[in-house]
Amino acid sequence: MVVSTSSFVLCPGPAEHPARMGLPALALLLAVRLLSTQASPSPRSFQVDYERNCFLKDGVPFRYISGSIHYARVPRPAWRDRLLKMHMSGLSTVQVYVPWNYHETLPGVYDFAGNRDVEAFLDLTAELGLLVILWPGPYICAEWEMGGLPAWLLWKPDIILRSSDPAYLAAVDSWLHVLLPKIKPHLYQHGGNIISVQVENEYGSYYACDYGYLRHLLGSFRALLGSEVLLFTTDSTGAEELRCGTLQGLYTTIDFGPGSNVTELFDAQRRVEPKGPLVNSEYYTGWLDYWGEAHASTSAAWVAQGLEDILQLGASVNMYMFHGGTNFAYWSGADYKDQYKPVTTSYDYDAPLSEAGDPTEKLFAIRMVISKAHGFVLYRTQLPRDILDPATLTAPPHSICDRGYVMLHKEYQGMLERDGQMTLRVTGKAGDTLDMLLENMGRISFGANVSDFKGLLGNISLDSIPLNNWLIYPLAIDTAVQQGWPHAAMPKSSSRGRAGPAFYTGTFETPGIAWDTFVKFPGWSKGQLWINGFNLGRYWTHRGPQQTLFVPGSVLHVGCPNNITVLELEGAPLTPLLLFLDRPLFNRTLSHSISATE
Repeated sequence: MVVSTSSFVLCPGPAEHPARMGLPALALLLAVRLLSTQASPSPRSFQVDYERNCFLKDGVPFRYISGSIHYARVPRPAWRDRLLKMHMSGLSTVQVYVPWNYHETLPGVYDFAGNRDVEAFLDLTAELGLLVILWPGPYICAEWEMGGLPAWLLWKPDIILRSSDPAYLAAVDSWLHVLLPKIKPHLYQHGGNIISVQVENEYGSYYACDYGYLRHLLGSFRALLGSEVLLFTTDSTGAEELRCGTLQGLYTTIDFGPGSNVTELFDAQRRVEPKGPLVNSEYYTGWLDYWGEAHASTSAAWVAQGLEDILQLGASVNMYMFHGGTNFAYWSGADYKDQYKPVTTSYDYDAPLSEAGDPTEKLFAIRMVISKAHGFVLYRTQLPRDILDPATLTAPPHSICDRGYVMLHKEYQGMLERDGQMTLRVTGKAGDTLDMLLENMGRISFGANVSDFKGLLGNISLDSIPLNNWLIYPLAIDTAVQQGWPHAAMPKSSSRGRAGPAFYTGTFETPGIAWDTFVKFPGWSKGQLWINGFNLGRYWTHRGPQQTLFVPGSVLHVGCPNNITVLELEGAPLTPLLLFLDRPLFNRTLSHSISATE
């Protein structure tokens, strides 16, 4: 997406349609083109916006929904399968631990081959379109043998682990100088997909409370990864844990499971981080098993409700675990809670993806939560070959739910529609990006067919050959608009009407009292309208009968500018303007060239 800005023009409304408040017509000039490459891309960045309490990805507000997966607990041949299933569940991000003892088996002896090839795992996540939150330790817990610390550290009997003990720090520094240079090229700022890096893990729960140790780690991570990467800590919400586990220069996040008062728990984060995004870095989807105890089980409905509560607050979240896997060989750890409690070989964790990688009831419940308010999902693949003569892009019956807007090499090709047009003729070159923006027009609410699944439900084919390797991007447009995008972005000026999906923005001021009004879309086709971040709904002037949207006076500002955002899906007029009226307009419906009548 490329962002562009331009000034806007106010012009008087037509005399025959006076605005209720005397509002003038508002001309909106093109501000943001969806899936466009018209301007040079801005530098890649991922950072905290303390003013709008969100993350910024490439300068745009961003919220992630993530799941934990541990490459050390999954056979390498199954990595792709598990990651694809996570992506198809609606996740944008995965959270990955690096167990130190898995790679430095003896002092100075390193193993990054086969199942231990962490860079190959990161390359695969990038190939599949997933972002990564990396937890490189040096301590990770994770119910892994010694929390990821190498047992050979204990060859020095008086060593004090996870502290400023010089012997421990020397071993940590040696390890970090091996690991972090491998990680640095994978950082988002350097073209990779790692958006943030955790320093240590739940340090506030450790007795040492050694700020010198945390400062040493912070210095090492900064020296080896650079000043731009976002570094953070994670702790439970207790006052003592947050006091000992946090440090200035490391963004504070928290962890908790379902069945909690989400607002109260995020208040604990706010006591340490008054500004910035709310983040639950480990939302527990299940729990681990100990030998000799009952199998842990957590209700899918319980987990789904807690997740929905988190997302409704606009928070970012990582689900621990999304796929647990197996403690192969001797890698299972143990807990000590009044007694020694060894962990089972299975690390199924009652997670959404089972130990064998099978979807569970919990996965479907979580996917349903993630899909709510998502009106649009982007599907992306690449052409497998050159197409010099037009080929037929075909969707099988009942596969498009409900309208798919097709872009090839970022040029609009046309639309496929449920119960309507299901083919397009296209040309292109091998490797050209094929995008399909799927619009949910509303699930069936009455009758036998209430299980109305949305999205792309079947294989799209090109001259009868199925297209594979689709990447799926749920678009949280409402959240982004509510947080100020695209108005806060830096645009390139353009005022020319365009075919295909595009965003348009502008501002206007209300003269006097903010009364109820109606907005008309002269020359527009179909899309969605937001005023001051409030989604007023769908317009579809070409289809009718409705020609206006109701604008409650309560969403308007008096004495300061009102932001308008329009997502036009099919094509805006050459002079894109909106009219504010004092009454609704309807037409006689279903004509493709309709003149609006009162």
